[in-house]
Amino acid sequence: MGLSDTGTAITILSGLVILTGVIGVLVPVLPGLVLTWSGVLLWALLGDGAGGSRLLVAVLATVVFGIGIVVKFLWPGKKLRNTVPTSAILLGGVLGVIGFFVVPVAGLVLGFVLGVWLVELNRLGMERAWPSTRSAIGAVGLSLLVELASALLIAVIWLFGLAFA
Repeated sequence: MGLSDTGTAITILSGLVILTGVIGVLVPVLPGLVLTWSGVLLWALLGDGAGGSRLLVAVLATVVFGIGIVVKFLWPGKKLRNTVPTSAILLGGVLGVIGFFVVPVAGLVLGFVLGVWLVELNRLGMERAWPSTRSAIGAVGLSLLVELASALLIAVIWLFGLAFA
C-alpha cells in the first residue's frame, strides 16, 4: 500500500481535513466542526476498509456532529439570554468581523468584547458593564469548548475506525 494507492490517499486527505477542522475550531475563520465531520464522511464514503465499520464511524460522527451543533448554540445561548441583550451580541459580532480585518484573527475577539462592552456601558453604566461583558465572553468560551470537544470526539471516532476497519 503506497501513497499512490487511492485508499491511502483518501485516508491521508481525510486526516488532513479532520486536523484542519480541529484547528479550525480555534481559528475563527474556518468552520471547524463541519470540516472535521466532512473529513470523516470523505473517509467513510471513499476510503478503504470494511463497509460496515466505515458506516458505523460515519453514523457515530454524524450523531456527535448533530449533538455538538445543537448544544453549541442552545447551552451558551440560554446562558446569554439571562444576562446579555441581543443587541449587545449583534454589535459584538459586527465589531468582531470588522476587528478581524483590522487586526487579523485577534481582532475578532477584541471587536466582539468591545461591541458587547459598549452596549452594556450604555445600558447599565460603567460599574455593571464589565461583569455583563464577562458573562458574554464566558458564554462564547463555553460555545467554543463544546465545539472543540465535539470535533475532538469525532476525530477519536475516526481514529478508532481506522484502527478497526
